[in-house]
Amino acid sequence: MLPARTRRSPVPPDECNLVRSIDAIGDKWVLLILRSALYGVRRFEDFHQELAIPRTVLSGRLKKLVSAGLLEGRTYREPGKRSRTEYILTEAGSDLRPILIALTQWSDRWLAAGDAPVSFTEKSGGGVRTGFVNDDGREVSPQDLRVVLRK
Repeated sequence: MLPARTRRSPVPPDECNLVRSIDAIGDKWVLLILRSALYGVRRFEDFHQELAIPRTVLSGRLKKLVSAGLLEGRTYREPGKRSRTEYILTEAGSDLRPILIALTQWSDRWLAAGDAPVSFTEKSGGGVRTGFVNDDGREVSPQDLRVVLRK
């Protein structure tokens, strides 16, 4: 269970892995690029057109995502054209899927008043939602979570 009121976070920001992840993906454009990549967008022009992102910003963010190990650049060449790079999600990038789905579902509930343009289902068609699951595979309520500091 989380403490009711504290004066300080249990982990200093310079030692916190959440801060590290915010540094890596906490930029609007980075999150939008990752969102598009999770839906299958791979090419610079496709990101540019879909997101209406300035080319210089897109180029810089793609380099950042490759450097962070979230995207991998792969060369492709269409007949009669020069070689270009497409950007494929790495395993680390794909592992962000539950986080982005959780943000989507949070937005569906709190910002869009339940008006969801997409939903997430399992292959059988049943709806799914993000949540906490213990090592035994049992769902855990957020109220039953507790912070455990390493000694």
